[in-house]
Amino acid sequence: MRLRILLEPHHGASYAQILALAQAAEAGGFDAFFRSDHYLGIDADDTTYQPTDSWTTLAGLAVQTERVRLGTLVNASTFRLPGQLAVEVATVAQMSGGRAELGIGAAWYEREHQYFGIPFPGLGQRFDRLEEQLAILTGLWDTKPGERFSFDGKHYQLTDCASIPRPVERPKIIVGGAGAKRTPTLAAKFADEFNGALGLDLRERYANFKRICEDAVGRDPAEVRLSATVPTCIGRDAGDLERRKESLGEPGARLLAAGVTGYADDLIRVIEDLGGQGADTVYLHVYGPSDVAHIELLGEQVVSRF
Repeated sequence: MRLRILLEPHHGASYAQILALAQAAEAGGFDAFFRSDHYLGIDADDTTYQPTDSWTTLAGLAVQTERVRLGTLVNASTFRLPGQLAVEVATVAQMSGGRAELGIGAAWYEREHQYFGIPFPGLGQRFDRLEEQLAILTGLWDTKPGERFSFDGKHYQLTDCASIPRPVERPKIIVGGAGAKRTPTLAAKFADEFNGALGLDLRERYANFKRICEDAVGRDPAEVRLSATVPTCIGRDAGDLERRKESLGEPGARLLAAGVTGYADDLIRVIEDLGGQGADTVYLHVYGPSDVAHIELLGEQVVSRF
């Protein structure tokens, strides 16, 4: 079982805070440190939110960590052009010695697009664009030396690209969500990992994904990792837990309702159950941008059990 930290910071987080959490995750034995890709917080009326860019900060982490894998869960496909994103991720892969992974989705948060003037097309078009982006990302990374890559899509066109980004190790692609059709189909076609998103009972989502792999795409589902995301808030004791819960406020409480609030043993039982459902990777979704003690506690009492 791979245990990973996923940071979606309450009120945003500075690079110094993100670095401290990533280094704590590395010291705690976690397999990876991931971050969200948002320019606005889970509470759209939070005027104190301070955004940071995902791949800019991950580039910094690439040279200030040694072992943990680094990535996003998930990039908003609306934020970057696919060729640009391919180069950015490959750059972080090179800087980190091959530790970069890319989670990417169709984007959903219209308000943050309005805040920053980023176009937000309808859902169908966002999925169409995502499919073309995945084809371009994999096409660029898989093009052999000396060859060129072209792509003629409805939304994106690349002509005879010879400047192919060549990461040390091809970044793994993660696609996931709760949808029953387009998301698992895109994962089956392009991804190295299917993420079942929030929720503690993912049996049907995993089963549906495997059916699509076998029946619609003709791919062995065993080639693809299965992962889960668990909103997480644990404490050493009742007082520690209550302080941590209160610090996250109402937006944090809404997310935690889909995960685990309690103690290490509560979280361990959930991870073991997800493993029984088929998950081989679990992201512990945390929100406190300066709560290094939380990461240390998770490493000490949870990672050590696996």
